[in-house]
Amino acid sequence: MAGSNHGHTPAAWTGVTIAIIGFCVSGAFMVMASPLGFWAGMVVVALGGVVGMAMSAAGLGKPKAAPRTHQVASASAES
Repeated sequence: MAGSNHGHTPAAWTGVTIAIIGFCVSGAFMVMASPLGFWAGMVVVALGGVVGMAMSAAGLGKPKAAPRTHQVASASAES
């Protein structure tokens, strides 16, 4: 995975950071036995995914790979 540049984009970093904050909020409110706070944290987690996808759609994510075409050697190149 390290060679594929997987996740090294502003969209990925922002989405994951927001989701981690949401998990921390949910975990804290779960320990405090507050269901409303727990679900508020889960909304923040979902918001992280939405923000990441929106940033990726805005061009801050990994660029789409161009389709590969088959290269045929010309007859003059063989001579």
